[in-house]
Amino acid sequence: MQIKPRQHLLDIWRAAARHSFDDGKLVWGDTDGLSSVADAERLLCLLYPATEIPAFRLDQPDTSERDVLQALERVGSRLEIPPNLITALTQFMRTHTGPDDSPTFAGGPYFKPVDPQTELTYEQGKLGVVDSYSMSVTLCLATLGFLKVYENSTTRPEVRRALGELREATNLRLTAAMISLLRSFTVNVFDAESEQGRRLIQVIGQNRHSDRAVLQQFARRFRPLRATIIESLSRGIQVDESIRDESQLFECGWAWGVVKDAPRITDLDTQVPGQPDGIADRLPYVYFTVVALDGIQDLFSERTLTLGLLDADQQKLAEALRLRWELSQQYWSAVARFGTERWPLEDLPWQTTGLRLESEYFSLTVAAILVHDLVRRRATDDDLTRTVSIMERLADRGRVTSRMTRNDPVVRLHDPGVLMPLAGSERSGSLLQWRMTDFSAQLLKRTVQLAELSRNIEAQDRLLRLAEQTFEHLWSRRIEDGHGAGLWDDVRAVFPDAKGVNRRLSWSVTERVTECLVAARNLYEQEPIRSPDLADLARDLLSEATHLFGREQLEASTGDDGSRARAMRSIENRLDHARGLVDERPATAFALALPVLRELDTLAQARDAAAQEG
Repeated sequence: MQIKPRQHLLDIWRAAARHSFDDGKLVWGDTDGLSSVADAERLLCLLYPATEIPAFRLDQPDTSERDVLQALERVGSRLEIPPNLITALTQFMRTHTGPDDSPTFAGGPYFKPVDPQTELTYEQGKLGVVDSYSMSVTLCLATLGFLKVYENSTTRPEVRRALGELREATNLRLTAAMISLLRSFTVNVFDAESEQGRRLIQVIGQNRHSDRAVLQQFARRFRPLRATIIESLSRGIQVDESIRDESQLFECGWAWGVVKDAPRITDLDTQVPGQPDGIADRLPYVYFTVVALDGIQDLFSERTLTLGLLDADQQKLAEALRLRWELSQQYWSAVARFGTERWPLEDLPWQTTGLRLESEYFSLTVAAILVHDLVRRRATDDDLTRTVSIMERLADRGRVTSRMTRNDPVVRLHDPGVLMPLAGSERSGSLLQWRMTDFSAQLLKRTVQLAELSRNIEAQDRLLRLAEQTFEHLWSRRIEDGHGAGLWDDVRAVFPDAKGVNRRLSWSVTERVTECLVAARNLYEQEPIRSPDLADLARDLLSEATHLFGREQLEASTGDDGSRARAMRSIENRLDHARGLVDERPATAFALALPVLRELDTLAQARDAAAQEG
């Protein structure tokens, strides 16, 4: 199934507007409790494409396109859509604000008690989580960008007042989310003889080398990164002093929430209310690290920088987050590619060290960090090709591109999803867990990102085929009728024989698919990969065509002078056009040169025939 970003995004917008808006007003209603994550995901389904794709812009009503307005007719008319979105976003900001006027980042019903006999308490539902912090960064930046442009398009006093109130609340929430991300980052140092140490050695050594050899290689491989972390102690990173000992192992990344005893951020010009005490263990999760990386990179996007969306405090926080962003990418990318032979990431499925879990989902999350790192450092073709093979294997093992077998346990990867205990959450009363159900959507997102990065024709072709297969799988999982029609997720649609699989509206999967379509649009906006062989052939064709065209210009005109003159002008224009494309689009230049050569040959034959008759 070919991915058509514009058409498919309009379908999602139509379904989201039909489901969430009534006469221009946002209707929450179905988030199954207070969840800032689900509410942010719902709004981003509309706002993310509107701020990332020029054709979908809503901040300049005079330029809004007809099919876009038709898709959002439930939100309002051309002039009503921006104010109605401002009202909806203001409602979100107010809903997720505490009694002390501080932004809240409640996970709500996304938290699940490990003990099925235990119910989630009200206080546990209010706990902050990295998903909410990261999603809030993306939502706030999209909102600020939307407001920055729209304020030049309206003079209505009541709208400008609402706009100012929303900007203030959004800036406060963005700062609070960035602070919470800083306080959720951790470096975990542990002994090689500990249970976690033995598991890390097993993962990266793959039982191919002695523990001593793996430890020595780890010390050498991570010496520069260890030195950077030690140097960063003075820049706010909290880490045990034992990291200076090269015999100690370590991991770095994001815990599930603010870590226990994380210091408050106080060196800002404007103090932000809140900053609750953390309860999360100092245990990095590869899943929450990926989530954090996705949000943090939006702080450095071209749109954020061009529009100047960050104030002085936020710029300071962004630099601190960038340091942690780079440390995490470098660490997990190096772990994934550890050694000189087979990568640990190629040994599926990935085993987590701290929680003693293994799943294809964790392989995908480590691959996602590797993709982040490959994009950051513009990786070699070898690294890209090996990563492509991993994505293809994950798609097969996850039954995205292969058939489900009878009583296939893999269906649990999609529903109910992968459950992950949240270390330290028992301090809130009972141990909680987090459920991940977006394997297919994450696979599609990373595949499209790799295709955008790849400059190898064969690798990109494999990635595009995989992306189309994965998208077809996902598109088939849309809810067809009833509650949430046109949105996600109906796993039974692709696994009809699976038992115990339920259809349920998931804003998480819906928002991930929306992100994927925006990424696909960015991929298609790129210039196609240039083939050096085709470029040489195109130049040869154009050289011959130019020579023959010059010869025809030397000859006296015969027959209908007007038609021959028009033909010669047409050939000259097409030759000029093809020469302008040969460096960037050699295949197109090649295709344009062929009919020109045929036409020149036809003119030459006609001239020769006329000469013989004369």
